[in-house]
Amino acid sequence: MAGIMIVEDQKETREMLSQALTRNKFQVIEASNGREALVKFKPTMVNLVITDILMPEEDGLQVIIKLKELNPKLKIIAISGGGKIGPANYLNIAKTLGADEILFKPFSVKELLKKVQELLPENKQS
Repeated sequence: MAGIMIVEDQKETREMLSQALTRNKFQVIEASNGREALVKFKPTMVNLVITDILMPEEDGLQVIIKLKELNPKLKIIAISGGGKIGPANYLNIAKTLGADEILFKPFSVKELLKKVQELLPENKQS
């Protein structure tokens, strides 16, 4: 069973993603900000990280850089809904820093699950 870490400061979004992934047989670890994610991250347990970009304490761009240093093969999906320069700019930077996929908020759970399955094909549901 693949382990997925969700790094999202909005509690409702984090819980919704966690429930959807758990229903699809993934083991989920939640973090409410980048600093908490770096403390909770275990390379042997986490195969994929879904991280918001704009968060307090440690933003998603810093999380991507630090997690890729710990595990260069780690799969990462960056998500963002805005900011002063717009989500596209932040997400393009995230891609440059090592994110495998990007999603603009709001996105559907189906869209997220499709990207997760593409990045973790060994866990594909039949």
